[in-house]
Amino acid sequence: MKLIEAKDLKKIYGNDGVDTVALDGISLEIDRGEFVAIMGPSGSGKSTLLHILGMLDKHTSGTYQFNGKSMDQYSEEEIAKVRNKEIGFVFQAFNLLPRTTVLENVELPLIYSDVPEEEWQDKANAAVEAVGLSSRIHHESAQLSGGEKQRVAIARALVNDPEIIFADEPTGNLDSKSGRALMEIISKLNQMGKTIVLITHEEDIAAYAKRVIHMRDGKIEKDLIRK
Repeated sequence: MKLIEAKDLKKIYGNDGVDTVALDGISLEIDRGEFVAIMGPSGSGKSTLLHILGMLDKHTSGTYQFNGKSMDQYSEEEIAKVRNKEIGFVFQAFNLLPRTTVLENVELPLIYSDVPEEEWQDKANAAVEAVGLSSRIHHESAQLSGGEKQRVAIARALVNDPEIIFADEPTGNLDSKSGRALMEIISKLNQMGKTIVLITHEEDIAAYAKRVIHMRDGKIEKDLIRK
């Protein structure tokens, strides 16, 4: 079943009377359970596309349906709820609170959810265990290595059991060994049924995905399914 359906998406940024086309007629569908990598040079539009698919930004024209419902039909409040419950985000910069424990960082999305407070710790514990970091759960994030911080970020993305995880250059700040370990975790999540959409510059990272989309100048240049 289709989780994402985008048709002729365009995104135009206006600045001082000058229009910049970031997306130029993107059409794609992503099924539940897919693992998709999006590649392309800087300025190709891949991060803009991820932000629109993840409802962090709005398209200028075209149509976008998430879970069978057009984004135009969502209120701002509904968009916030969908982002919190159905979408998980992992960014290159980790975005953790430095003087806060792993457990507390992972619990953060639950503050804005419908999950009763007495269940927060159990759900956060389960998410931390899923990324293999239970032994560090009471450490502050400032005490962790880069690879460990990114695992915390994945646990935080998982804690509300989302439909899909968007990862924007998740290995960009990691050495190759930590990057491979992180990608093994992401691959395992996909095998467990999570839909993954990942942006990367690196061919060896994209190789973990079953489908690779190449972008250039705001357009899809190639859309390849691996056998």
